Amino acid sequence: MKPTRRTGSVFERAEAAFKSATTKPAEPAPKPAAVPEGKEMVSLRIDRAVLEHFQNDGPGWQDRINTALRAAAGLDGK
Repeated sequence: MKPTRRTGSVFERAEAAFKSATTKPAEPAPKPAAVPEGKEMVSLRIDRAVLEHFQNDGPGWQDRINTALRAAAGLDGK
């Protein structure tokens, strides 16, 4: 039985094996950014007087701030 002859040097084969083991697979194309449907938690610094104004009416002050920000940004009709 004849031994199988391999092509390329040991170094080339080792390098090819290393590259295949360490190369990331191609990532799919990123999806287009979608408008978020829900709300996102953020940290926001606002004046104490503004915060107190919205909190004075009781629970729901965060929703009232969101409504005011949407109106200021011209998003209240959407």
